Amino acid sequence: MAAVPLVRIRALNPAPVNASGDYVLYWMIAFRRARWNFSLDRAVEWCRELSKPMVIFEALRCDYPWASERLHRFVLEGMAANARQFAAAGAFYFPYVEPSIGAAKGLFAAVAKRACVVITDDFPAFFLPSMMDAAAKKCSVRLESVDSNGLLPLRAAAHAFPTAFAFRRFLQKELPKHLQEMPARDALARTQLPRLKTLPSKIFRRWPAASAGLLNASGDALTALPIDHSLVPASARGGSIAAERIWRSFLKRRLARYLEDRNEPELEGASGLSPYLHFGHMSSHQIFAEVARSEKWTEARLALRATGSRSGWWRMSEAAEAFLDQLVTWRELGFNFCAHRGDADRYESLPEWARATLEKHAGDRRKWRYTLEEFKAGQTHDPLWNAAQTQLVRDGRLHNYLRMLWGKKILEWSKTPREALRVMIELNNRYALDGRDPSSYSGIFWCLGRYDRPWGPEREIFGTVRYMSSENTARKHRVREYLKEYAPSANRPIS
Repeated sequence: MAAVPLVRIRALNPAPVNASGDYVLYWMIAFRRARWNFSLDRAVEWCRELSKPMVIFEALRCDYPWASERLHRFVLEGMAANARQFAAAGAFYFPYVEPSIGAAKGLFAAVAKRACVVITDDFPAFFLPSMMDAAAKKCSVRLESVDSNGLLPLRAAAHAFPTAFAFRRFLQKELPKHLQEMPARDALARTQLPRLKTLPSKIFRRWPAASAGLLNASGDALTALPIDHSLVPASARGGSIAAERIWRSFLKRRLARYLEDRNEPELEGASGLSPYLHFGHMSSHQIFAEVARSEKWTEARLALRATGSRSGWWRMSEAAEAFLDQLVTWRELGFNFCAHRGDADRYESLPEWARATLEKHAGDRRKWRYTLEEFKAGQTHDPLWNAAQTQLVRDGRLHNYLRMLWGKKILEWSKTPREALRVMIELNNRYALDGRDPSSYSGIFWCLGRYDRPWGPEREIFGTVRYMSSENTARKHRVREYLKEYAPSANRPIS
């Protein structure tokens, strides 16, 4: 197994490694998987260097923003899959699910106290950066965060990029040197690490490991937790095993038609992987490696010039290139922004031209205006928007193309651009399985001008921010069956 690249490793505190500790601790917070994981690779490196066993600690608190049955069950299913995979590998896995607010206080410090070194995941969004900073102050041994987010290391770029074109040009220059730096497919296979039998009993007395019943969200286990029980789980199952099944189906059956089908609301043209990428149940490295294998691709086929073009640089099929532009360019553009900006989820992070034109038109008359509760319930005059919102609430996802229309209409029907942003973040982060992610913030802020340019003619409300309408969407794409599925009572024309 190759060493984890140094550009992916950050020391979060100045504390030393304690070679006399009992184990290497991997605190799994974002890359919740047993394979294709640079953080796990780094923990294995330390185990080998120190001749120590490993503890893999994965916890789920109950007071994170938007905590609900939907999100909890998806994470728990991932933890159940991890429990099976780590047990098969002979690794010591400690899953903990907080039963009440504040119950986990002191747990990290107690587990880290006996560690030689602590490894965690470098995820640049949601509450995780502040949680890592707080942990670094409490940790008496070296705490390292490891970046396993995407193909391009977060710190390979020195700043945030204003457009996808600019980022794509940088990628095409910088990425080739990182394409051989892949995480291990299975870091624990044939490692021959020392084994740990158990943790001190006083830890388990105060913080018992999650039961198999809780990890499988069976019976009353989930309903007993202090989370939002009004938002029921979506039909999609969480975890790396479910992710593998969805990925194999897409690669075999739908990738070839990705370019033609992904924007059609009535077709399942997208991969469906965004929730699994968000929760770390699947790695973009694995996806890329297996697309490349299916295309019989080698690095020798890369175009020599970095033009920033969306197609032609990889020299794969058109469908594969379109898919990789979403997986690599657009997804990692959002991670780039979050890694280099502390305000990625705030209105002030919009480009200056977008703020200026939106504020110029903030006082324009709105023909339609809705409250947050009306938006939540899908109670607007527009059947297509209502259908998209129904899909979000019911299934925990939005169709790729309709997500853009969904956001544009919220801007059009809200009192101010700032209010529109608040509504988009609340709806997306509460209902979407792939919410709270750098990529989803990219999509939300794109509706307000991030990564875009001014568009004419200047309009009311939008100014020079790109405009979209339900009428044009219905003319360009087939939506009749989509409306039947998600808005069966809609019989009015699209307004």
